[in-house]
Amino acid sequence: MSKADILWPMGAMALLTFGVLGLIPIRRIGAARRKEITPDDFRYGESARVSGYVSIPNRAMMNLLELPVLFYVICMMSYVTDSVGSAILSSAWLYVGLRIVHTAIHLSYNKVLHRLVAFAASNV
Repeated sequence: MSKADILWPMGAMALLTFGVLGLIPIRRIGAARRKEITPDDFRYGESARVSGYVSIPNRAMMNLLELPVLFYVICMMSYVTDSVGSAILSSAWLYVGLRIVHTAIHLSYNKVLHRLVAFAASNV
């Protein structure tokens, strides 16, 4: 095992984040084309006119920019200190997997209890 192996789960997490980032304009532009929203609905964040279908990707993106920062820090610390082992690497992949599950729930059927379980498990 190489210490560089820790970069793969970091890259996967970044790819998930960029995927959700790309979904935000897709949902917003689609809603604007259907005349459900206007640019003014985003002047001060999101107005009450913005539906959950449009606003949820933005909230999912915020989730991917909050606690995962610590994931990146821990991964980089293990890389720099040459302490990448099977436990750290397995934990990193488990974290990414749970964040993928959390994001998939959030962006699809969005049952809060299911999302909470995935979120809490990833943070443990």
